[in-house]
Amino acid sequence: MGIRIDDETLSFFDLSSRELLRARPNPLTSEEIRRLRGLRPAGPPPRPGVEPVRVQRRVSAVGTGMVCRQVVSLGRPYAGQTVTVHVSDTTITVELDGQVRVIRRTTDVPVRNVKANKPYGAPYVV
Repeated sequence: MGIRIDDETLSFFDLSSRELLRARPNPLTSEEIRRLRGLRPAGPPPRPGVEPVRVQRRVSAVGTGMVCRQVVSLGRPYAGQTVTVHVSDTTITVELDGQVRVIRRTTDVPVRNVKANKPYGAPYVV
C-alpha cells in the first residue's frame, strides 16, 4: 500500500495497480511532513476503481434507504433489514430476496460509508 500526501488529502492506493483505495483529510502540518523519513517524489495521482463499490444499508421504517445522498425506495416489507447495494457511476443495484433491482443514479457523490448503521435501541424506561 502506498500513501500520497497532498496539501488537503492523504490518498491510500495499491502500489501495483495505482488504484485508489481510500482518501482522507490530511491531519499533518507541513513541518510534520518534512520530518517524515523515506519520502519519495509523488508519481501520477492514483485512479479510482472502475468496479462497482459494494456497500450495506439498513432500510428505514418507511422502506427507504440512503445511498450517496440519493433516497432509494425499497418498500415497507423490507423495513429494518440490511441490504447489499452495488454502486457504480450510473446505477445503484440492490439485492433483495434473491431479486436484483437496478436504479438509475441521479447524484455524483462518492461513497463515504461502506457499512450500515446499527439499529437504534429504545432508551431504558422504568
